[in-house]
Amino acid sequence: MSIKVLALVGSLRKGSLNKVLVQTAAEEAPAGMEITIFPLNDLPLYNTDVETAGLPESVVALHEAIKNSDAMILATPEYNGSFSGVLKNGIDWASRGGGILAKKPVVTMGGSPGALGGTKAQEHLRAVCLHLGMYLLPKPTVAVPHFGKKIEDGKLTDDQTREFIGGQMAAFEEWINRFK
Repeated sequence: MSIKVLALVGSLRKGSLNKVLVQTAAEEAPAGMEITIFPLNDLPLYNTDVETAGLPESVVALHEAIKNSDAMILATPEYNGSFSGVLKNGIDWASRGGGILAKKPVVTMGGSPGALGGTKAQEHLRAVCLHLGMYLLPKPTVAVPHFGKKIEDGKLTDDQTREFIGGQMAAFEEWINRFK
């Protein structure tokens, strides 16, 4: 049985550390788990006037991708002790879809160049997920410190971190199956 997971990455940078994190999750995921990254680049800033005038194509595509997924991964860098505005904007648009985030299994992850690996960002992100009624995997959480030093040529090279991400994906598969 296939599990479709939609990932949102809260960084628009070409060399995004958190995109590498999600790509690693896809590589380490159990067989049958398909992880797709939805690009947040084309979403306008959330604005009720825009919403009232009609949802932009990029927002409609985001809603469809969420509806067609079994679960979600939210990956974020840490900016000023919280998660990124890019990811917040994506969540804000997604939350306007008639409750499509409620009861959606979700896992968070993050990595940063700093010593804490983005743990503060995930605390805030996890609070938002709970507020929206998402089914948040309690643990394990992935927060990768000094992440940039663990990447070569766009690939995560640290075996211990890869193993930990694989463990999170295995736990996430069990979590998703609880709600199917």
